[in-house]
Amino acid sequence: MQAFYLHPDLIQIHLKSFNLDLKEAELFEKKAICRLIMLHDIPVSILPLLNKASKAYNLELLLSGKNCELADRFDAIIAAAQQDLVKLSEVLIDNQDEAARLGHIIRQELKRPLAKKSAELKLGDTSLPLGKRTLIMGILNVTPDSFSDGGRFEQLDKALAQAFTMAEEGADIIDVGGESTRPGHKQITAEEELSRVMPIINALKKDSSFKLPLSIDTYKADLAEQALDAGVEMLNDIWGLKADQKLGQIAASYGVPICLMHNRSNPVYKDLISEMVVDLRESIDLALRAGIKEKQIIIDPGIGFGKDVQQNLDVMLHLREFCSLGYPLLLGTSRKSMIGKTLDLPVEERLEGTAATVAYGISAGADIIRVHDVLAMRKTACMTDAMVRR
Repeated sequence: MQAFYLHPDLIQIHLKSFNLDLKEAELFEKKAICRLIMLHDIPVSILPLLNKASKAYNLELLLSGKNCELADRFDAIIAAAQQDLVKLSEVLIDNQDEAARLGHIIRQELKRPLAKKSAELKLGDTSLPLGKRTLIMGILNVTPDSFSDGGRFEQLDKALAQAFTMAEEGADIIDVGGESTRPGHKQITAEEELSRVMPIINALKKDSSFKLPLSIDTYKADLAEQALDAGVEMLNDIWGLKADQKLGQIAASYGVPICLMHNRSNPVYKDLISEMVVDLRESIDLALRAGIKEKQIIIDPGIGFGKDVQQNLDVMLHLREFCSLGYPLLLGTSRKSMIGKTLDLPVEERLEGTAATVAYGISAGADIIRVHDVLAMRKTACMTDAMVRR
């Protein structure tokens, strides 16, 4: 079960998933003048209590599965004043089992303020502005099989040269990855991944002329810990702490920012965007429970991960909804298959398509772009910033 506040910008996307007609959605939205809280995966046995409380405390209760029989578990949206939501939590806590558990979940959510974007991203001794300009994360894959540049930077000298080139071209952060995560990739051991990434990390951290902070692209806690010990300032987890929750504890103990990406091993959705919001909230909750501070959380909608081409395009269309969760948004569309399949182009010819997604993403609120072609995308970002961040 989950409960979380809905940002005003998220209301419409969730109302759509509840199968309301236009007039009903407009009516409910007009009533939502107080706080909205989303209940997810609720046992149907709790419904009588919710119905009783809605009448007693003037709650506006909207159930999923409208006009059809509710399943064993359901979702709901509640619009109410803060004090009435507190009363609801108390009523539920006075009961037993699942109802009491939901009451405690709601009470915990009521204590948490709506997240606000931090004014800066703190990476070791480096502070990068958020909102004033788009930040550029350069991709450095030291792998033999990445979808775009696999094998190009396997050798240490070539990897170092690429890191310095991206720094000169205007990157703010370098994201080092040692395992390909392209569709159909072969999973490798932490030992093999360490043998790929640690030489480049150690070399860059020992070179006083290299000033940029480093991020490590991994979901493996043991590998992340060694990278952080070597001086890496950020974690980038494609599984949003769902592959290895120990990673959250490590991020918290080192006090570093972490990017939580949306991903699914079984990409089946009834309602893509609303389910992605729920999935990302689960990752955010895992991070907060691990002790990671709000200001150290970044989210990524995961273009190309657990989604087909049309779903990726839908995600792009709804980027503002993810920004409304209140955390800095990282967007990684560089050379992705969404671009290749849309334009029918091979990897090496996707520069313009990438630029289009970067410009659109920035205009929709993206704070960080993760790219291969730093110079071209920095120019794209600068021009877009001049129009949208005035």
